[in-house]
Amino acid sequence: MKHTNNTTENVSPSMSKPRRFPLFLTMPVAALLLTFAPLHASETDERIESSAKKSFVFKTYLSGDSIQTASKDGVVTLTGTVADPSHKRLAQDTVASLPGVKTVNNQLVVKEASPERSDTWLYVKVKNTLAIHRSVSATGTKVELNEGVVTLKGEASSVAAKDLATEYARDVEGIKGVKNEMTIAATPQTEVKTLAEIIDDASVTAQVQFVLLSHRSTMLLQVTVSSSDGVVNVGGKANSAAEKDLVTKLAKDVHGVKNVVNNMLIATSASN
Repeated sequence: MKHTNNTTENVSPSMSKPRRFPLFLTMPVAALLLTFAPLHASETDERIESSAKKSFVFKTYLSGDSIQTASKDGVVTLTGTVADPSHKRLAQDTVASLPGVKTVNNQLVVKEASPERSDTWLYVKVKNTLAIHRSVSATGTKVELNEGVVTLKGEASSVAAKDLATEYARDVEGIKGVKNEMTIAATPQTEVKTLAEIIDDASVTAQVQFVLLSHRSTMLLQVTVSSSDGVVNVGGKANSAAEKDLVTKLAKDVHGVKNVVNNMLIATSASN
């Protein structure tokens, strides 16, 4: 005799179908998880890009260049074109000194670069050097180059300013000689403090680094530079006390520098 089992197994509804949460509850949670973490990084990147554009260096020395700044998680990429190799370095040093920047990927291209050590190349070097030093007038100084010899013309505010223009031009790598034909202003010019003197620390740091790399007497030194509220801190090593003093002198004459704290160590001779 066949026995037929007509009983059925009772299955809990919770076991037969997966529980589903309402869509209006899950979507906001997912959105928060995806957007909350990178929010701070995004704000930092926007601040970096904005600070670069507003910096003294970008608004003055690099105003004629076409530079795009893109930051992602503190990694900044510079693209575009600049008129001179020194502008490429100046842009990089400025951005690298901004708060929140981790590294700088410098993809800037120099357009129509002049041959190195040519008169055109040297002309740009001298003009850039004079522009960064506040004791001399870059706009009031006319620079002429002939086979590596500089002729300075125009009007200097004082005898000291004229002498400094000669010194700064002579110390540019590649310059063979300097003829200073500048006249002295009849009325001594006093320094006028304007809003332009309030310069961001990133620009101050970049300018000091540029000056030290531009002068043949300091270009080979291993120097660290940082700035806070216009006070420049210099570290590294100098070969002599005179070399250390020169670094301080050059740094103090940069736009925006209020004071210089020179912590460079003086290398001692191995011989007794």
